[in-house]
Amino acid sequence: MPEHRFEVSALLADLYRVVDRLEALFPGRKFTPDGHLIGSIGEVVAAQMFGLTLLPPSTAKHDAKATDGRFVQIKLTQGDRIALRAEPQQLLVLTLNRDLDLEVVYNGRGCEVWSAAGRKQSNGQRQVSLSKLRTIDKAVPEQDRLPLAHHFSKIAS
Repeated sequence: MPEHRFEVSALLADLYRVVDRLEALFPGRKFTPDGHLIGSIGEVVAAQMFGLTLLPPSTAKHDAKATDGRFVQIKLTQGDRIALRAEPQQLLVLTLNRDLDLEVVYNGRGCEVWSAAGRKQSNGQRQVSLSKLRTIDKAVPEQDRLPLAHHFSKIAS
């Protein structure tokens, strides 16, 4: 998958140029990529960053497997919170802004975030804010983090 890294970056830059143009043509209307699109972007970017093997789409609870065998849930958001349906073994939370700057907000065991998440909502999800995730992340021991395989601070240039 690392061989796709540069093509993915270029395609994402194109996608956001289209979004910017649509928003210029229709002032006040938002064309933010979300849902499956942003989730899949997060999965492929995280897989490249951390050397993960992606599991088949819609696998329950986890999106990837690390080289050491840990199962990983991946979340990419452009908002201020994430939602979880189940407690993952390992959790990676990334944010992406309109300039395609990427931040790893949380990299650690899923149980830490699961226990800090809010109550289950009617849709079965438990939410946690990015500010809470940043606080929890500061206390994650190095051995509980997935090691970076490739550093990204920006998805596209």
